[in-house]
Amino acid sequence: MTDSAVDPSHRSRAPRRRAWWSGGSTVRAWNGELLGWSVIGLGAGMLLGAWLGMLFGGVWGQAALWAALLTPVILAFRRGIPRGLLAVRPVDLLYGVVLGLVLRIVQGWSAVAFGGSGALPSYASLDGSLPRLWWAEDLLAGGIVAPVIEELFFRGVLLVALFSVVRRSARRASPDRRGAGIRRAGVVSVAVTTVLFVLTHQLVSALTPDAAVALTLLGIATGALVVLTGRIWPAVLVHIVFNLSGVGLIVAGTLLG
Repeated sequence: MTDSAVDPSHRSRAPRRRAWWSGGSTVRAWNGELLGWSVIGLGAGMLLGAWLGMLFGGVWGQAALWAALLTPVILAFRRGIPRGLLAVRPVDLLYGVVLGLVLRIVQGWSAVAFGGSGALPSYASLDGSLPRLWWAEDLLAGGIVAPVIEELFFRGVLLVALFSVVRRSARRASPDRRGAGIRRAGVVSVAVTTVLFVLTHQLVSALTPDAAVALTLLGIATGALVVLTGRIWPAVLVHIVFNLSGVGLIVAGTLLG
């Protein structure tokens, strides 16, 4: 067969690059050491945040926790960026809007199931007005900044590092069962990061039962998205939509109440 008989699309098509979860040089340094530093950063951030929060107020405590979570993120990305993790696709926005709103609806159902009235939440206000800095503390910090930092840490660093460690361990134990190692790493990394995600929120501020259910489902959904798509931004957008929709309900409940 001559070159002219070959389909040009086959000649020009570039080989598909593997995602980070299949291993490779981009996650070689994402190992047990990085995993350990991430856990230490989480613990230190929670302790420092609680201490500063008691002394100077919640804003300083939250800032300390965010700084502690960002430190392992910076350390990890200096070691290398996992292949495809920071890629962006148009479908990521669809994931974010649909799953974020579905999770918010489930949280509302859970609130009613645990004895809630089903009424819109609202700010504690005597005259029905919004707090002066609600847009900074809740809309920007809680609705956008917190989801980005939390997802970069829990699903961007902690999950990927744990996935890589478990996958390597499984491959050493059963070198002929590569697929089984990937599946095991996916289940373990999603489960562990979800538990730590919920516990962190519980220790920072006591969770109601419906909030615990919603955060658990949020952790599972965002973790699964990172494993299945290989990208972090679907998880970030789901978290942002979930948080912003909660702020929107509180604002509506305050103004309409």
